[in-house]
Amino acid sequence: MIEAEWWEHDDAEAFAEAVAGDIAFIIESALDARAAAVIGLSGGNTPVKAYEKLATMKLDWKRVTIFPVDDRLVKVDNPLSNVAMLAKIFLPKGARVMPLGADNADYKAAGNAADARLQDLHWPPDLVVLGVGGDGHTASIFPGPDLEAALTAPKTRRAIGVMPDPLPPEAPVARVTMTRAAILSAKALMLCLTGDAKRAIVEQAIEDGAGSKVPIGQVLAEAEQPIDIHWTA
Repeated sequence: MIEAEWWEHDDAEAFAEAVAGDIAFIIESALDARAAAVIGLSGGNTPVKAYEKLATMKLDWKRVTIFPVDDRLVKVDNPLSNVAMLAKIFLPKGARVMPLGADNADYKAAGNAADARLQDLHWPPDLVVLGVGGDGHTASIFPGPDLEAALTAPKTRRAIGVMPDPLPPEAPVARVTMTRAAILSAKALMLCLTGDAKRAIVEQAIEDGAGSKVPIGQVLAEAEQPIDIHWTA
């Protein structure tokens, strides 16, 4: 059974404040424990304000490593790049922002390279922050030919390349993504979403558990740790 705690916020400002505060607490706890923190952050528009608020907090950013939980295979100056968004916010603070993907025509090779990058990090990550799409995908674990590979990759595999099918019209490109096993290895899991439609998807996924037909449910059904879900309309 998926153990989830919902945190409902009155508006986008309260949502951003709460998410930033929770991430900061986890970073501080990791810094206190071992003088370093490693976190995976999702892209998309939903968490950006929270990340901007997080970046204003007085943390020992030089000891913090941040990587995207997934990325589109585009050049880093492309607006679709998740790492570019994270770098813009956190590099000026002194954090290490590590790219997951690169502009690579061979998405399978890009997945191997992403896996190698994550193998070099202290593991498991202290936190992974996920989002959810309107089709129920999370990270870049999409319906398509690579879904099973992302869900069933061994625990030693941290990232793979994927080709969503159908390709999302707003970002019709191949991706690299953390595997389910890598996501669920995190010490803490957080899910951030907005709107009634996405809430309904997640509630149904939690109810369906292992029988869920959407990726977010198939990922969370295997979680052994509780999941904090932040939501606002």
